[in-house]
Amino acid sequence: MAAAARGAHWHEDRGAPSGILERLNSVLPVKFIISSRTDAGVHALSNAAHLDVQRRSGQPPFSPEVLTQALNTHLRHPAIRVLQAFRVPSDFHARYAATSRTYLYRLATGCPGPSQLSVFERNRCWALRADCLDVAAMREAAQHLLGTHDFRAFQSAGSPSTSSVRTLRRASVSPDPASPFVLPQESRRLQFWTLEFESQSFLYRQVRRMTAILVAVGLGALTPTQVKVILESRDPLGRHQTRVAPAHGLFLKSVLYRDL
Repeated sequence: MAAAARGAHWHEDRGAPSGILERLNSVLPVKFIISSRTDAGVHALSNAAHLDVQRRSGQPPFSPEVLTQALNTHLRHPAIRVLQAFRVPSDFHARYAATSRTYLYRLATGCPGPSQLSVFERNRCWALRADCLDVAAMREAAQHLLGTHDFRAFQSAGSPSTSSVRTLRRASVSPDPASPFVLPQESRRLQFWTLEFESQSFLYRQVRRMTAILVAVGLGALTPTQVKVILESRDPLGRHQTRVAPAHGLFLKSVLYRDL
C-alpha cells in the first residue's frame, strides 16, 4: 500500500505513526513492513508498506479498493492516509523490492526564525536567516555526489547497513514557488527552494546530512571542492560532518517498484 503521513506524529523507533499498529491489530492480526523507516518529524508524501492480511476460509480476497477504504475507516488517524492498495505476490517485500526512493527537502530563505513563517509552513521547511543562497555553487557541489560512491562520510552512527556504497541518481536544487498559504507581504522577503535526491536506497540520515552540507555551500561556509574532499574522506566524524538538517523539512516523495 501507499500512504501519506505528517511527520509530527511519526515514531522512528516503531516505523509507523503512533497508534497505527494498535488499531490495525484490534481488527485482525497483521504483519506490517514499511519500505522506508524515517526519522521522527520527517513527512511522507507517499511511503509504501506491505501487509499480510488473512481472510476467513472460503472468502475471496479483498479488492485493492475495498482494502484501501477499510484501512482508512479503521485507522481514523489525523496524521496518515492510505492512498492506494495493490495485491502483490506472497514473497513481496516492501523494503527490499523497492527500485527507487526519492526525497525532497524544502528550504526557506529570508526568514529571521520559524516564528516568522506562515503557520501553515511551520514544520514544513528549514527556515534560514540568510536572504539568499549561492545556488550555482550548491548545484556544482551536488554534481560531486552523483553516481556510485562510498557515502560513509554522510552516514550517522547507528546505521544498520553493512555497506555504505550507494548510487545517487539525482541531486538537484530548484526554486519552489511560494505556497498559497504565504501572504503577499511574506512572499516578498521569503524564497523557497527544493533539494531533491533519488537513489535505490539511502544510508541512515544520509539525505539530511547531504542537505546540510549543500546548505553550508550555499551560505559560503564550504566550497564545492570541499564537498568532494568530504565525500572521498569516508570519515563520518570529520569536523564538517556534524551538520544534520532538521527533520521537519524532509519529505519522502515516492517509493517505486518494478511492475507496480
